[in-house]
Amino acid sequence: MVITGRIATMIPEQTISLAGLYVHPIKSCARVAVDRASLIDTGLEWDRQWMVVDGDGHFVSQRELPRLALVKPSLRAHDMVLRAPGMLALHVALDAVEGPLSVQVWDDAVQACDMGDLAAQWFSDFLGRAVRLARFDPDVRRPVDPAWRGAVDDAVTAFADGFPLLVLSTASLAELNRRLQAQGAPAVDHDRFRPNLLLDGLDAHAEDLLDRIEIRTPQGSVVLRPVKPCIRCSIPDVDPRLGERDLAVNAVLAGYRANPRMGGRVTFGINAVIERGIDLELVVGQTASVQVGFDEPAP
Repeated sequence: MVITGRIATMIPEQTISLAGLYVHPIKSCARVAVDRASLIDTGLEWDRQWMVVDGDGHFVSQRELPRLALVKPSLRAHDMVLRAPGMLALHVALDAVEGPLSVQVWDDAVQACDMGDLAAQWFSDFLGRAVRLARFDPDVRRPVDPAWRGAVDDAVTAFADGFPLLVLSTASLAELNRRLQAQGAPAVDHDRFRPNLLLDGLDAHAEDLLDRIEIRTPQGSVVLRPVKPCIRCSIPDVDPRLGERDLAVNAVLAGYRANPRMGGRVTFGINAVIERGIDLELVVGQTASVQVGFDEPAP
């Protein structure tokens, strides 16, 4: 990561806006853009509440099954409708499960719920391997890594990799696209990076330096604490329109996003935990103030 002097000397607080809200109901499947979303203890309501698992209960993702990107959920009042190429629509109840299921998310063993044989067969047919659909049990608390939760001791998440929210700025995406196009590669959309909150008004990669994000709502303030830069795997190289890999994105990121805070690994966007604001509603266009807490001298 190259931190310019301009970013490192940002004023301590500035006003920005919430440019986008995105829910990913099923881990590694397509996102749903929403105008508003309630904040629950695990992040945005309905985000990463379902997950595809193999016969041993281990989660599967676009890392090994890029076709998951082609599964497109639509949230309705009482169900979620899933569509994918060559498949009839699958209706998944929002308020019903069919039994207990033990699952594994990275190093976390989690007691979850099974969504039944119909959902399992639908995903197995589309993906070409035996899998099942799991639902997060709201009675289960899955804590975030204590090494990265900051002062929010009770921070939890659902089936996300490790944190309730992922934050990205429009300027960071614009800078990546400038570099991609300079090398003759097409621009990409933010869905390659699967953020929950897209912020407008920051300098490129200034989200890396944030200590606090306060979003003002009519009911009160939501306070988020960015805690860990998001280390990037192979998923940004999956074209979500095709469900196939291309290699341009990570190749370009590797040239300028090696982050010394993370041992030189490539990062893009930042994970955040919720300090205040559970049950409040976020709406696209709301204003927010941000404070810089981490600083790094320019090279």
